[in-house]
Amino acid sequence: MQYQQSSGLDFGSTCCGGLRHDSRRTFLKIATLGAGAALMAPLTSGVARAAPPGGEVDALLLSCMDYRLIDDIGRYMDGRGLTNRYDHVILAGASLGALTDRKKAWGEAFWDHVAVARQLHQIKRVMVMDHRDCGAYRVFLGTDLAADREKETAAHAEQLRALGAAIKARHPGLEVELLLMALDGRVESIAESA
Repeated sequence: MQYQQSSGLDFGSTCCGGLRHDSRRTFLKIATLGAGAALMAPLTSGVARAAPPGGEVDALLLSCMDYRLIDDIGRYMDGRGLTNRYDHVILAGASLGALTDRKKAWGEAFWDHVAVARQLHQIKRVMVMDHRDCGAYRVFLGTDLAADREKETAAHAEQLRALGAAIKARHPGLEVELLLMALDGRVESIAESA
């Protein structure tokens, strides 16, 4: 008796190549092929940029998870000449997420990332970027600040300054930048002291 191993793929003449979708193994094979193709796409289209060798990272950026600003954050960092030269930590609420007692593990994760970034990449600064109309601020503070720009700025500045001071206390050699992004991608600096 001769055994022939099936690949799980049946390329018949039906729609979509006749792929059989009758097992988890087949699904995983298709998913793996798709993921591999997605990962290879930047390499084949000339879009990929080589990451610098270890030790050339300038900063660690802490920002919020808000999907509305991911592209703007990348453009801002690129515009600052930091393309492929920063580590990126994302927490809902950014500075507030790192400080809130309601999510202590988030703060621990942030501090662990700073320590590892210093050890592996010899970062020189930490950039903390909050943003306006932040849902995490509504969740953690229990109030919507977006309608009052002055109060919103003050709330972000308070959290940013508190985290900035904590960074300097734990890592005196690091520079700290405190930033606040508007929903249109504009960024303003927040002074370390009022």
